[in-house]
Amino acid sequence: MTDQHGFQLHEVGLQRDETTILHDISVVIPDTGITVVAGPSGSGKSSLLRLLNRLDDPSTGAIRWRGQDLTATEPSDLRRRVAMVFQNPVVFAGTVLDNLRTASPELSEPMARELLADVCLDPAWLARDAGRLSGGEAQRLCLARALTTEPDVVLADEPTASLDSESRQGLEQLALEMVRPAGWIWVTHDTDQIGRLADHIVVVAEGTVLTSGPAADVAASEDPVVRRSLDGTPP
Repeated sequence: MTDQHGFQLHEVGLQRDETTILHDISVVIPDTGITVVAGPSGSGKSSLLRLLNRLDDPSTGAIRWRGQDLTATEPSDLRRRVAMVFQNPVVFAGTVLDNLRTASPELSEPMARELLADVCLDPAWLARDAGRLSGGEAQRLCLARALTTEPDVVLADEPTASLDSESRQGLEQLALEMVRPAGWIWVTHDTDQIGRLADHIVVVAEGTVLTSGPAADVAASEDPVVRRSLDGTPP
């Protein structure tokens, strides 16, 4: 656990209302390239992701990011560097520009237009009512909003689960194109998506990490429990 790059989790556990959600997790998660957190629904993937920008704090154990204990960083400061995009896009009342400025109040209009272009939205939409966007457009707006703070890493919690095929492919392509300025940690239980995106894979099942490593190595695992978890099938 001496690597100073990415997230280092040591014996991490998470409980809610006396229910154990995660237990005894010790793993290094890179914050460069695209790391896919895979496993069946209900395995704890999203809960693990939420710990990485302090939407939740662990009940036991410790998490470090680039060598620093997460609890030593103010959540608001951390979230500017470790942004998050959720499964269901959260769009606020007002214009597209209003939404972008909720994350970065001083954002200029030229920068806002550039961000919209980066996520394949029309730069002329700054004055458009954000509530009129389609699901795919709203998810792209949420990604643009996350990028306004120029984060080091983007946490993506099944961001394409509710999108149609075209929107899903578009968001995946954006992630692949943007991986250089910002690393991604992407939660999914979509086996095909794992193959399209992953540089590194962390496999989660029943609240713990089964294995992690370079995508090719994990995908080649013959461990039946790992295979079931990657395929999203029950035991």
